[in-house]
Amino acid sequence: MTDNPKHKAGSTISRRRVVVGGSAAAAVAGLAVTGAAFADTTTSEKTTADATATATSTSDACYTLTAEVTEGPYSLDGALVRRNISEDKPGVEIKYTFTVLDVANDCEPLNNALVELWHCDHLGEYSGFVGGNGHTEDDNGTFLRGGYVTDSDGKVHITSIWPGHYVSRAVHVHMRVHIGQTLEDGTYSGGTICHTGQLFFDPDINATVQALSPYSENTTEETLLADDSVYDDAGVSSGLLTIKAKGKKAKNGYTACITVGVDSTATSTGGGGTPPSGGPTGEPPSGAPTDTASASASASESS
Repeated sequence: MTDNPKHKAGSTISRRRVVVGGSAAAAVAGLAVTGAAFADTTTSEKTTADATATATSTSDACYTLTAEVTEGPYSLDGALVRRNISEDKPGVEIKYTFTVLDVANDCEPLNNALVELWHCDHLGEYSGFVGGNGHTEDDNGTFLRGGYVTDSDGKVHITSIWPGHYVSRAVHVHMRVHIGQTLEDGTYSGGTICHTGQLFFDPDINATVQALSPYSENTTEETLLADDSVYDDAGVSSGLLTIKAKGKKAKNGYTACITVGVDSTATSTGGGGTPPSGGPTGEPPSGAPTDTASASASASESS
């Protein structure tokens, strides 16, 4: 599949090296991974075959390359810093665990990185752009947007709802990883973005969720993962989440995890892009978050 060029990162990405791993890479996060992982592990000495295989496995888990993609046309600056971004939106709960590794520091966990997410609601509407998918609802410019900082193990937990869908794109979540930011009044300022990407969902599990209420209220046509213009069928290395059910029924919710490696010495300016044909359109409402979001706009942290 050929990615849609308007979703790919352009020349605004400088010295970029982004990696993504699944549960195997999450295990690697606790190991002392050295710069040797970048080296060619091929050797003619039979006695080193086992060590070479182990090194190759570790390297593959930690340095699986993924395409850098733009943030899309629905990003807003000044995300709220909070562990729960769902606000009062209905839907199936999903609890994310992200592990962020620093490729520039021998794949060590990256502490104090702000992992930011945003996605549409069960009707396929983004806060700040409500109405673009054909539905009418209140738009406060903040629902299903926000993020939190990683701990010393590079981990962060964020709670939201399973995203809905809109015409022309498969179900997905947008992600940015910030470093060097300043936290104040429930939002952030400054710093740089060292990863801009998108996360995707198992198509069978997604089909189960989309058939449930309130997702079934969304009558717009859904694009399947196999037909998405951004996802390139490479599984975890393309942002496919590892998902587990929290109970026997979908309504009990899910957990999802992925490991994201970033080059802390690189800088990405992101890039907005043009809304895909049939996708949400519009302008952010007054009062939507900005880089200078006030304390009253940011509200208190939800955990």
